[in-house]
Amino acid sequence: MKTNKLLIAFVLVAALLLAGCGSRLRVGALRTESQSAEMDGSNPVKVEVDLGAGDLQLVGGANKLMEADFTYNVAELKPELEFTDGTLVVQHPDVRGYRSLQDIRDFRNEWDLRLNNDVPMNLSLDMGAGTSDLQLAGLSLTGLDIILGAGKSTVDLSGGLTRDLDVTISTGAASITVRLPRDVGVRVEVEAALGTIDAPGLKQDGYVYTNAAYGVSDVTLQVSLEAGIGQIILVTGEGQQAQ
Repeated sequence: MKTNKLLIAFVLVAALLLAGCGSRLRVGALRTESQSAEMDGSNPVKVEVDLGAGDLQLVGGANKLMEADFTYNVAELKPELEFTDGTLVVQHPDVRGYRSLQDIRDFRNEWDLRLNNDVPMNLSLDMGAGTSDLQLAGLSLTGLDIILGAGKSTVDLSGGLTRDLDVTISTGAASITVRLPRDVGVRVEVEAALGTIDAPGLKQDGYVYTNAAYGVSDVTLQVSLEAGIGQIILVTGEGQQAQ
């Protein structure tokens, strides 16, 4: 099963990080840098965000394709942003040759990303460990793929959709809250190895959860969620749990 493979991969990566090799990362001066990507007429665009460890906030509202602020105090984690041929990539350098960042006291790596609401985009997020707040409701998403290793995450999809959207979410050892729309048909299929699932206001049929608008609304949100260890919370509406 894919979930079992995800768990095995997570354990192997954790073991490699703990073993470590090469030079050790060190905390230096805290710095904040701003970067941006201009729109170039590509429609749609592909956006790839790869954050190994740290804190991520992603929202809409940018005037450009992306506007970003990065705060970090480990020099080797200076982020890289590149937009070429319709693909925007945001990542930090590969640091797997260093000892685990979790061994560093006062380590900080914080990304504040803002995307343009009007540009259709296929968004991929790959995050190893940390916290993430993904406010995606206002974006013009054509596809969404999220991989979370360990930590706590919120994925807000509660805004109105104008087209069908397929979403895949895979987690290793994470606690995740997914906010879903009320007036758009929602179908969430969950494959969980260990942990709990809380889905107030949704109808459950085996591993499938649906809202009252599913099969009725013109637009449908399909979510495939595979989880290893942790808590899954599915809530409908904007900013509050359904009663």
